Amino acid sequence: MSEAGFGAPTRRQLLTAVGKIGGTAALYQLMTTMGHAAETQFSGPPNLSGARKGASVIVLGAGLAGMLAAYELTKAGYKVQILEYQQRAGGRNWSLYGGDTYTDLSGATQHVKFAPGNYLNPGPWRIPHHHRTLLHYCKAFGVKLEPFIQYNHNSFVHHEKAFGGTPQRFKALAADFEGNVAELLAKSIDQKALDQALTKEDREKLLEALREWGMLDADMKYAKNLKSSSHRGYDRPPGGGVPGAPTPSDPFAFGEVLDSHIFTNMAFFMNDEMQTTMFQPVGGMGMIGKGFQKQVGQMITHGAKVSKVMQDASGVTVTYTDMPANMVRTAKADYCVCTIPLGILNQIDINVKPAKKAAIGAVPYSGQVKIGLEMKRRFWEEDEAIYGGHSFTSQDIALVSYPNYNYFQDGPAVLLGSFANGIGAYKLAGMTPEQRIEAALAQGSVFHPESYRKEFLSGASVAWHRNPWTLGCCARWTEEMRAAHYQTLVEVDDRIVLAGEHASYIGCWMEGALLSSLDAITRLHKRALEA
Repeated sequence: MSEAGFGAPTRRQLLTAVGKIGGTAALYQLMTTMGHAAETQFSGPPNLSGARKGASVIVLGAGLAGMLAAYELTKAGYKVQILEYQQRAGGRNWSLYGGDTYTDLSGATQHVKFAPGNYLNPGPWRIPHHHRTLLHYCKAFGVKLEPFIQYNHNSFVHHEKAFGGTPQRFKALAADFEGNVAELLAKSIDQKALDQALTKEDREKLLEALREWGMLDADMKYAKNLKSSSHRGYDRPPGGGVPGAPTPSDPFAFGEVLDSHIFTNMAFFMNDEMQTTMFQPVGGMGMIGKGFQKQVGQMITHGAKVSKVMQDASGVTVTYTDMPANMVRTAKADYCVCTIPLGILNQIDINVKPAKKAAIGAVPYSGQVKIGLEMKRRFWEEDEAIYGGHSFTSQDIALVSYPNYNYFQDGPAVLLGSFANGIGAYKLAGMTPEQRIEAALAQGSVFHPESYRKEFLSGASVAWHRNPWTLGCCARWTEEMRAAHYQTLVEVDDRIVLAGEHASYIGCWMEGALLSSLDAITRLHKRALEA
């Protein structure tokens, strides 16, 4: 059917509009899309010298941000106490092992039945190579890391509206997409080859693909901005706390990009034999929380449910319920570092400035769902030659991720049967744990129809909007919200400062929590010296 009535552009006109991606630059962007976050601002541990003798700080929350604050403040000479709601440290840095139990806000209790050594990471599960703060403290605290296979050419991609719903290998789809785009770019040099108009539907699909793939702006231009810099790197990388905002970098002149022959190197990584790795702790993500806890465990009061945080000229007083003893207690200190997630903090009586209260209540949290499925054997390795990486689907579960440890071993292993976001997560969160497992089995079977149900042993799931100690997975800022509230949220309010991934420009990553913590205690220390 002719699209002439819509004034359809020729292929030449379309490609001219997106010419600044330059083909190879766009390919570079694709190679960095698969889970890599930006370089961050870490330059080493903070200098907190000169602390007043006897000065004290109370830290609310024994997640990574809280424990790092306690560790560095104690090194500087402060007396520190940590109040933690749970009976463990680590916060969202957490692994579920066989024998663990988990109860969500619905009252549903899951008894995890995984075999020894197997686990589900409900929260963070991978570490980019340039999250230098986290890597620094993992090394300092003796947390062993191993590769996490992020990019697996041999995994599957499934869309219900493509190929009759049959999954295809990632490497084949990626190669064909890049090959066809390269062909279009090649034809843009040949005027006679561009006379054929695209259909309206194909034009819209290709434009959207190029916009997302090439990090193009609203005018379909590859330009200096935060979007392009999120792939190529920033002049000032994102960080935590007050100086967290990144600044964009300048794209290279396209002629120089071609002169560099970078396309040779990019083709190397698209070779079927090459893979891209990140990192994970040996034994589960929760090992990082345990490594931090070894440094500050003696400072933590567990089972402390905070209800009030009051500050005045003399210091900060925190009222909390000692849940094991069922008694109300108070804790006092000169200053307070609060790392409680904002959805919880918004329900606590805290006397900070009205603008900070407004900021605390302004930021929504995402509600991801993760589902772990233990299988009798590693059929994805034995039958499909898939070692780590992810298979993607348009269904609610979003993906299946294959374990990155104990390759080639016999016996049970745990797949990540879902990492759901958006509407898919809302649907799964509304189910019982048993219903979630059934949904994960039904939808994941599209990749491995002969084995998925036959090899299934047991499962466990976490729906973060139903989590009683966070009420969501992580903070979801918009640029408008940041402009209105971010600096107010992260500034020191007399004797209280907030920290956590919500107080950073690297939300949802452990790196953001740690950087915000370092910025918060540096500014609090400065305030203490001035006092």
